[in-house]
Amino acid sequence: MVPEERLKFVPTSPGIYLFKDSSGEVLYVGKAQNLRSRVRSYFAASQTLSPKLKQMLGRVDDVDFVLTDSEQEAIILECNFIKRYRPRYNVRLKDDKGYPYLKIKTSEEWPRVYITRKLDDDGSRYFGPFASAGSLRRTYNLIKKLFPFRSCNKDLRRPEPRPCLEYYIHRCAGPCVGAVSHEEYQDIIRQTILFLEGKRESLLRQLRRKMKEAAERLEFEKAANLRDQIQAVERIAQQQRVVSLSRDNFDVAGLIQDRDLACVQMFFIREGKLIGQEHFVLEGTQDEIPERILASFLEQFYSSGPGVPPEILLSSSLAEGPLLESWLKLRRGARVVIRVPRRGRKKELVELALKNAQETLEQLKFKWLADAGKASQALEELKEKLHLPQLPHRIECYDISDIRGKAAVGSLVVFEEGRPRPSFYRRFRVRAVAEIDDYAMMREVLRRRFGKLKQGEEGWSRIPQLVVIDGGRGHLNCALEVMQELNLESIPVAAIAKEEEEIFIPQESESLLLPRSSQGLYLMQRIRDEAHRFALSYHLKVRRREGLKSGLDLVPGIGPKRKRLLLRRFGSLEAIREASVEELAAVPGMTRRLAEKVKEYL
Repeated sequence: MVPEERLKFVPTSPGIYLFKDSSGEVLYVGKAQNLRSRVRSYFAASQTLSPKLKQMLGRVDDVDFVLTDSEQEAIILECNFIKRYRPRYNVRLKDDKGYPYLKIKTSEEWPRVYITRKLDDDGSRYFGPFASAGSLRRTYNLIKKLFPFRSCNKDLRRPEPRPCLEYYIHRCAGPCVGAVSHEEYQDIIRQTILFLEGKRESLLRQLRRKMKEAAERLEFEKAANLRDQIQAVERIAQQQRVVSLSRDNFDVAGLIQDRDLACVQMFFIREGKLIGQEHFVLEGTQDEIPERILASFLEQFYSSGPGVPPEILLSSSLAEGPLLESWLKLRRGARVVIRVPRRGRKKELVELALKNAQETLEQLKFKWLADAGKASQALEELKEKLHLPQLPHRIECYDISDIRGKAAVGSLVVFEEGRPRPSFYRRFRVRAVAEIDDYAMMREVLRRRFGKLKQGEEGWSRIPQLVVIDGGRGHLNCALEVMQELNLESIPVAAIAKEEEEIFIPQESESLLLPRSSQGLYLMQRIRDEAHRFALSYHLKVRRREGLKSGLDLVPGIGPKRKRLLLRRFGSLEAIREASVEELAAVPGMTRRLAEKVKEYL
């Protein structure tokens, strides 16, 4: 804990602060307009902080600070320190040091275009960052076909006796052999920049003008090459999705969070067209609210070199919106607006970005599950931490889903060797418990499943090496009661609670808190989340079915046949409720009087 005397000497100026542990490791980097006020607030309100920050404060032994002239300047310094130290309690871009960029070294007499992972303040133009080298390589190969710039590092002050292969396959204009003038080569670089900026129409106007001038000078071969180049750019422009009729320039950022990981999907819109998209994975997001995650991402992303558009659309509002707008204004040299669209085409784009981010996170989960090494490590860790007699080759997880005791259902999901086995999933309709009693519902589901095991019913005879319950100590105890009742005490049972990811086992009076980076914890979370998803989907299906039944069955004169005809005609109870009397009366078997009763009761 930082001594009170130390806190008194923290200055009131703007700047950044660094929390460190006893070994000097940087745990967290933050910025503030008033350093003393911000730093003291952590310790004064320690009881209301998130579990992640409480854990961090328990390790803090010292605080350092660096003064800046303004909070905007502190943003840049904070980003640099996060990249340098990668503090475990900060939201940070995953592997951000390795993100590749496309660099155009405009300071050179004959500028090169090449891929780099290092940002230098040398006046060069940078495009990126790209989420992977593969996506950047595809972009690079595309522009290399369109614009014959040089990518070599030859000293062009000494002419070469003959050009390289790239010249002969029209991938380089050949400045090394004097095949292109300096002015013509500069045009190639300007055209490349226009293309990468998404200014396709400006580029096409230039190329068409040059083609016309070449034709007027009777330089037909050059005009033909320009014609081919124009057609190639037009084909690419046609493939790009038109998202705005007003030719706006803006970026879209949609955030999806899943505990210690989050994904931001970026769309880049230039002149009303979607010219590119990238996704970025963030670490250290456990217990953080979306507003803070997005703010941290924007700071790190736009501090890395890419151009700032006049408008940025987000999936969540920002608490520090005005501060970020003023900082981005300094970077762009003009006003920048950050907003969350509420309707229209721009809102649809944000929703599409969210959908893409969700899909990316799901793919990351499946990639982890497909990694045999990580799955094996997770099983070994669970065996050790949960005191299991053997590796949990088969894990079964159970969850209950209901709404105030109504439409209660249970789910069973199975993971074998750390991977989901959907063919073994089962769902249960809770029938013996009418009141709100989650423990009783869980006991019913477990009795039915393991009762079938005791009776040797076909399809239920496999014995799990670990049973996981979604819940806390109470859920664990009710599961143990059922196992004892059925003489199955040899099957290990554990429970995992959502709030702080506590794991409860019979052998320990206190809950287990595995490290956030633990592969065993990650597997437990995946299993628990899958059981929750499977239970919820069945619960919603039951609710919809019961909603239809409870609505139409109350209407006098509407029996099973008429109910079936109405549902076949309108599809849902909501559609029946919104239909007019005339539309209801037109259904075979219905009369106007019955239609009026349906409207009255619904």
